[in-house]
Amino acid sequence: MTDSTAALPVLALDEAIHSASPEVLQAAAGDPSLREDLALALLKRAELPGETLERLSKNSAAMKSRKVKLAIVEHPRTPRHVSLPMVRHLFSFDLMRVALKPAVPADIKMAADEVLVHRLETLTIGERQALARRASVRVAGALLLDSEARIIRAALENSRLTEAPIIRALMRQDVPAALVEAVCRHAKWSARREIRLALLRNEKTPMTRALEFARALPAQEVRQILQGSRLPARIKSYVMKELAAR
Repeated sequence: MTDSTAALPVLALDEAIHSASPEVLQAAAGDPSLREDLALALLKRAELPGETLERLSKNSAAMKSRKVKLAIVEHPRTPRHVSLPMVRHLFSFDLMRVALKPAVPADIKMAADEVLVHRLETLTIGERQALARRASVRVAGALLLDSEARIIRAALENSRLTEAPIIRALMRQDVPAALVEAVCRHAKWSARREIRLALLRNEKTPMTRALEFARALPAQEVRQILQGSRLPARIKSYVMKELAAR
């Protein structure tokens, strides 16, 4: 039997990666001549032992490949002490892929999202805009606070976005005026009751929109909202007059 620490002959690797022997698989995974295509073929085996995956993660030649790193993180049997630290070394759009892939364990997805959110400020406008449209709800929610209005608008169009992160963003003291404006104008989100209530609490909501939202809600509910609202006094006063005239 081949020793697990010895390098296999290059020609034998094609066969070794399909072996049923844990020892042979470990030797193949650690072989310094393992090419990217063979490493990826090995990683397609769902039943790989965790020891083989760990050995591959220590193969410096194989780990130069971006695709191999990604496949190790995504593999269902990769030990957590291997996959979690490796997440930090993935490319930004690979992190997005990991966070969205159904088969990836929840803690790995959360780690990928966490790394990506912390990396957002280092990305280009184009990269952030692409992520805003396609990434997970957590990343899209973080991009609602972006300094670029076009990125905020892109995040609002993300099909995974829900009301909750929009409301959280609107309730922040440092909410961008561009987000308030974009939500007020958005055909889908501006029609949602809970979002309208959040906008009536926000000091950056324009008077015309505040009046529109107040008119569509029960008067008593609007009065309660205005008590804790950060809307300017003049807008609150105008809304209250409208309510009294109903």
